[in-house]
Amino acid sequence: MKSIYLIYCFSVVCLLLTSCRDESPEILTKEKITGFIQKGPFLNGTSVSISELKTDLSQTGKVFSTQIKDNQGTFELSNIQLSSPYVELKSDGFYFNEVTGLVSTSRLILHALADVTDNSTLNVNIISTLEKARVENLVAGGLSFADAKKKAMEEILAIFSLSKNDIQSSELLNINKDGDDNAILLAISAILQGYRSEAELTELLANLSGDISTDGKLDSEVLGTTLISHARFLNPIKIRENLEKRYQEIGTTAQIPDFEKYITQFKEKTSFIPVSLINYPESVDGVLNILNENNTSFISYRTDFGRYYNFSAVTPKGMSLKIKMEYFEGGDQTDGYWGYRMESDTNWKNTLFDSELHSQYFEVLEAGKPSNLKISFLSTNDTKIRISYFENNDLVASRTRIITVN
Repeated sequence: MKSIYLIYCFSVVCLLLTSCRDESPEILTKEKITGFIQKGPFLNGTSVSISELKTDLSQTGKVFSTQIKDNQGTFELSNIQLSSPYVELKSDGFYFNEVTGLVSTSRLILHALADVTDNSTLNVNIISTLEKARVENLVAGGLSFADAKKKAMEEILAIFSLSKNDIQSSELLNINKDGDDNAILLAISAILQGYRSEAELTELLANLSGDISTDGKLDSEVLGTTLISHARFLNPIKIRENLEKRYQEIGTTAQIPDFEKYITQFKEKTSFIPVSLINYPESVDGVLNILNENNTSFISYRTDFGRYYNFSAVTPKGMSLKIKMEYFEGGDQTDGYWGYRMESDTNWKNTLFDSELHSQYFEVLEAGKPSNLKISFLSTNDTKIRISYFENNDLVASRTRIITVN
C-alpha cells in the first residue's frame, strides 16, 4: 500500500513538472531587427525602443533600446530574445520635413505595432502611428492581430479616398522605395504634414487616432476639412525635389515612388470641403482689414481725410501668397485708386501700379511672418475694386471678390 502511495505521488510530481514545462513560453530569438524611422527620414541620434507585448497587446515589461545610426533613419538591434512575437516600436527625435525641405525644430514621436515571427525588418512611420489605437481596439474586441492590422489599414486608406486590398502592412512600407504601397505612405505622410508645425502635427495625429479608434471612421468634419485644406495647397513637385536633394545630401540614392497621383486622388474624390490656410484677420489693432472677406465696404480718404485700412495676411511657413488689386467699375477717378504708407510696409513686395490696366500686385516676402500695409482709397462714388487671391503659387486665382469704396 505504501509503495502504491509513493508511485502515485511520483506520478503527480511528474505530471506537474510536465505541465509546468509545457506552459513555459517558447523563446523567439532574432539575430537582428533593423528598419527605418520615417516621416521624412529621421535624424541620427533619434531614440528607438522595442517593447515586447502580450497577445492582448499589453506590455510585458521587456524593453530593448537603441538609437538611429544615420540620417536615413536606420536603426538596428542584435540578439533579441522574445517570449511573444508581438512588439511595439517607438521613436522620438527630429526629422526631415518633406514639405518645407527643412529639418524639424521640435521632436516627433512615432509608433508601430508588429509581429516579428517572420519579419526582422520593421519600419516606423505615419500610418503605423495612426493605426495603433485602432489595432489595439480591434484586438481587444476579439480580432486576430493580422486581421486587425489589415482592417485598420483599409479604414485609414478610406479616409484619404484610397483603396488597395493587397497593400503591405504599415511596418513594411518605405518612402524611399518604388511601388504603389510606398507611394501611398508618402502621399498620406505629406498630407498629414501639410504646412503644420511639429506640435500641430502631433496634435493632429492624436486627434485622428482617437477619432478612428472605436469605429474606424473619421467622424470629425473639422479634421476632414483640415486634411483636404492642406492637401489642396501641397506642391508635389517641390516635395519630390526636397526628398531627392535630402537623400543626395546624406549620401544615398533616392527612389521616391509615384506618390503624386494619390494626393490628386484624395483632392478629387474626398467629400471634405477645403478652406484657406492663410489667415486674413478681420481687423488689426481695431482697423478693418481689406483682405478679410467679411469686409466689403470702405470709406475713401477724400471722404474721411486720413482714413487708412490694413492690408493684412498671415501665411503659414512654406506657403506663398500674391494679391492682385484692380479697378473694376464706377467711381470718379481714372487713375490712382489707392495709395499706401511706405513706412507701414511690413513683409510685402509690390509691383508698380499699372496705369493702363489699373492694377497692382502685392506678394508676401517671407511666409510664416505677418504681413501688413496701411492702404487708403482715393476714389469715391461707388468705386468697385476687384481683389484676386493667388495662394501658394496658384496660376489661377483661388478666389476673387469685389469691394466698394465711397
